[in-house]
Amino acid sequence: MKQEDIPVVLVNPHHVRKSKELDDNSPTKNDTKDARVIGKLVLDGRYTEPKLPEGVYAELRILMNQSDRLNKDLTRSKGRIHNWLDRYFPEHTRVFKNWEGKASLITLSCFPLPQDVVNAGEEHIAKEWKKEVQRSVGLKRAQLLVRTAKKSIGITAGVNAARIELAELLEHYAMLSRQIDELMKQVEEELTLVPGAQAMLTTPCVGVKTVAGLYAEIGDLTGYAHPQQIIRHAGLSLKENSSGQHKGETTIIKRGRSRLRAILYKTVLILVPKNAKFRALHQYLTTRRDNPLKKKQSLIALCGKLVRILFKLGQKQQDYDASKVLGPYRET
Repeated sequence: MKQEDIPVVLVNPHHVRKSKELDDNSPTKNDTKDARVIGKLVLDGRYTEPKLPEGVYAELRILMNQSDRLNKDLTRSKGRIHNWLDRYFPEHTRVFKNWEGKASLITLSCFPLPQDVVNAGEEHIAKEWKKEVQRSVGLKRAQLLVRTAKKSIGITAGVNAARIELAELLEHYAMLSRQIDELMKQVEEELTLVPGAQAMLTTPCVGVKTVAGLYAEIGDLTGYAHPQQIIRHAGLSLKENSSGQHKGETTIIKRGRSRLRAILYKTVLILVPKNAKFRALHQYLTTRRDNPLKKKQSLIALCGKLVRILFKLGQKQQDYDASKVLGPYRET
């Protein structure tokens, strides 16, 4: 349609639901009525012009969508492995705090069950570890593993099927991990083609996933005149529910791209404890004399601050300058 110079507009489904009763005062819903309501909303100018991603921004959106799917699958895969350990070798995590470490994965692959560990013996287990891991594990850890396996309370029935089950789970886990690594390499390559992306990456605690996810959701920065447009796009604008003398709680509207909102919020959760300027700003917002914010309200406000910082860095293609984050008023 765009190639034929036909204008494309989008009517918010929420507006259709809210306005469908204005003409007939009836909650009836059918295709004819919906078409009439949508047509009237278009005539009234109550529509938006969608910005469909093109070029590298379309590539990033597809890649980040795939990344989300793979990470969800990986989380489920990890949960299934945890479930297997709880059933057959619950003491495994006493020996290996992180079951995803190399030595732990070697153990699960070669000696999955407690009886396999006992039959193999300390020296053989340590020898298998040394093929892949040179430090942090050795004979003492192998001895601890054998002692723990001897006292295991794991299920002892159906062990042959249990070995097959774990082997399939580990294979699926390894495949997903490899696919995610390959995908992120492709994302990094695409980011090098985006103007301003490298400047955004100079922000402490802001990584490839954050910047790539931001561009995947909003597209080209040149399509925005002000960072507040991106804040509204993420559903972070404030709403108030007040009437007369009653003043309701002010919250965010949550209308927009939920994935963009999640990216910003998760990034702020990392920035506040690890970035000195954001930590100071969070402290100021929650302890100021006038209108102090609750902790979560402060985090939401910092999401807007992060948008403004990244927007300026990306637009002007300038590196992050910590001295400009707080401003002279809050510095004092």
